[in-house]
Amino acid sequence: MADDRRTSRKPGRPVSGRSGPRYAERLKAERKKAAREREAALVRARAEHQHKARLTSRAAILVLVLAVLAVSYASSLRAYLQQRGNITALQAQIAEREAKIDDLKDEKRRWEDPAYVAQQARARFGYVAQGETPFVVVDEFGNPLDTAAELGDPAEVADPDERTWYEDAWDSMKIAGDPPTKVRAPKNDIQAPQEDLSE
Repeated sequence: MADDRRTSRKPGRPVSGRSGPRYAERLKAERKKAAREREAALVRARAEHQHKARLTSRAAILVLVLAVLAVSYASSLRAYLQQRGNITALQAQIAEREAKIDDLKDEKRRWEDPAYVAQQARARFGYVAQGETPFVVVDEFGNPLDTAAELGDPAEVADPDERTWYEDAWDSMKIAGDPPTKVRAPKNDIQAPQEDLSE
């Protein structure tokens, strides 16, 4: 009989134990359990996501606050350094102007001396005291030497030891033996140099 039951089973029919009310209840319970587990896993995933999102938003707020503080401190530091540079430049300008004031005071004190005034009149305008004879110093070509000539760079001056003494003596004897024939007559009107007039 058991063999008849085994052979009489049609394909596609459920095996015994998979039918009936117990199987339906068990299947329903398993489905509910699986649904509860899925729901619990979903709740855990949502909680973890919210926790991560909360941490991320806190970190973003912290980074934003730190960036605002860095920008404000950087602008304050830049303003401080700029003000220190301005103060240093103004202090240097004050020291320079004080030195210039001291020089002007010294020059004013010199101009109060009559001997200095006479010396400047002689040097700048060619004035001479009454009874004195003025002389004009000329170079080897007969041109008057500029009284307002400035000293040259010492590095460009020729070495005096480069020529021997007898070469200088011989050159002076040649100039003395053949003096310049072209000498300009002194002017009737003596004018001040242009740099003195511009002052």
